Amino acid sequence: MQAVLTQQKCVEALKGEAAMLAHLTQAEKREMIDKAKSAIVLCLRDKVLRDVARETTAASMWIVFDTRGFPKTDP
Repeated sequence: MQAVLTQQKCVEALKGEAAMLAHLTQAEKREMIDKAKSAIVLCLRDKVLRDVARETTAASMWIVFDTRGFPKTDP
């Protein structure tokens, strides 16, 4: 998953909006967060998707992966 986000140039979004690079504008941060969230959703299986569907940011999805022990890579 991290490889996909790196390729899409949005891995910075995993830090959360407050911790993202200071030189990014608010619009750039929002775009990166939206892009990361979309990339994550496109890679999820049904069960995992149901568990993270209510999350609003890539960072909050990443936290769900960590707390529930979901793999961040495909087997």
